[in-house]
Amino acid sequence: MQKDSSIAAVADLLRAEAVRRRPGDRLPSSRALVARLGVSPVTVSRALARLAAEGLVVTRPGSGTFVAERARAARPRRPVDHGWQAVALGDRAVDPGGVAALLTPPSEGVIAMGGGYLPASLQPLRALAAAAARAARRPDAWDRPPPAGIDGLRAWFARTVGGEVAPADVLVTGGGQQAIGIALRAVLPPGAPLLVESPTYQGVLSVARAAGLHTVPVPVDGSGVRPDLLADAFAMTGARAFYCQPTFHNPTGTVLTPERREQVLSVARAAGAFVIEDDFARHLAIDPAPPPLVGDDPDGRVVHISSLTKVVAPSLRIGALIARGPVAERLRALQVVDSFFPSRHLQETALELVSSPAWERHRRAVRVALRERRDAVAAALARELPDLAFELPRGGQHLWVRLPEGVDDVALADAALREGVAVNAGRPYFPAEPDGAHLRIGYSRVASVAELAEGVRRLARALEGYSLDARR
Repeated sequence: MQKDSSIAAVADLLRAEAVRRRPGDRLPSSRALVARLGVSPVTVSRALARLAAEGLVVTRPGSGTFVAERARAARPRRPVDHGWQAVALGDRAVDPGGVAALLTPPSEGVIAMGGGYLPASLQPLRALAAAAARAARRPDAWDRPPPAGIDGLRAWFARTVGGEVAPADVLVTGGGQQAIGIALRAVLPPGAPLLVESPTYQGVLSVARAAGLHTVPVPVDGSGVRPDLLADAFAMTGARAFYCQPTFHNPTGTVLTPERREQVLSVARAAGAFVIEDDFARHLAIDPAPPPLVGDDPDGRVVHISSLTKVVAPSLRIGALIARGPVAERLRALQVVDSFFPSRHLQETALELVSSPAWERHRRAVRVALRERRDAVAAALARELPDLAFELPRGGQHLWVRLPEGVDDVALADAALREGVAVNAGRPYFPAEPDGAHLRIGYSRVASVAELAEGVRRLARALEGYSLDARR
């Protein structure tokens, strides 16, 4: 049973027990509940914490946990007409569908080969807990940080990126997704065109649409974005920004070649435009990653996005924006207006982690695990589904698989879920019409290599069933 579902199940049992008892009655001790329910002390503790937050129980240190006084029953809510809001809100919509689907945990028993976070077994949980404890002991741990971020963390991001980047160029953000939103709104007004790779990360499409931007696709091939078509797109649209993931691109895994790196910067320079470089997967390299574009950018054309979340844990929402010149001032201003600053304690925790010997050990362990998992899923696909075409990525967390002609990727992903394996249909990654049917198959999120092999077997059964249905 997954951790969250275990806690929920225990909370449900204890909730029912609390409802049956009278206010003031004592619940069984945590030790007795652990023995009776066969779960860990942590699970019991968190389940009781949920009930305390709901006001069903109260905990008295040294005495135990007791049923709380019953709250007065609330009056039935009268019917309310919210129809007026449709007029007031207008026709602008915020569609979280693609991003929300990536964040939704799979049902119990489903092998998760979608999404993009490391499983708990690959997260540096002990090192992270130790870092958080050290950070909490700092006298100013809960004080207000400098608006651009604490000095040590800014210096670390600058050193990691390299080139001519200085700590003063760094703005610490609440993760990479927040950084994308700040960057897009900093450089483009509502209604403006934004050039994006095709396919591209679903999250940027959602952010762009919510900001009222018009996304314009620029095709990607095995060497990254095509500079000739990028130049054409700038000329046709008058766009002033291009969003890209040059290193371990999501979803294709491609790395922009050295020749094209120079061409992309040259095309953007000729168009008088910004390049928003999302470097989300640098710390997920299997083979060595090339330097980021921002390192070859003396005139402040590149707005660079870094993140620690993918390589550490989902709730370490710490990232960075790197920029120079007036755009840097606008980025800082937008973050202050939006959210003031990321939590100082979280920043201090991140700094403690990346400054400790555990950080490099963790990166090495992740690199070894990702290589093993990538090779395992590639071997399983070659064995079980030899007709599927893909390139082996040099980093990141996914294989981008092209499906045979006539296969509907969305229907196949649905069929795979019914077989007990979650993969991502390729269609949502295209800002316009897709150039074929694809699946994004993740290899980082599962618990083991054996589970990957089983996931591919389930996918093979789904494709076989889909093909049989299509022939009927």
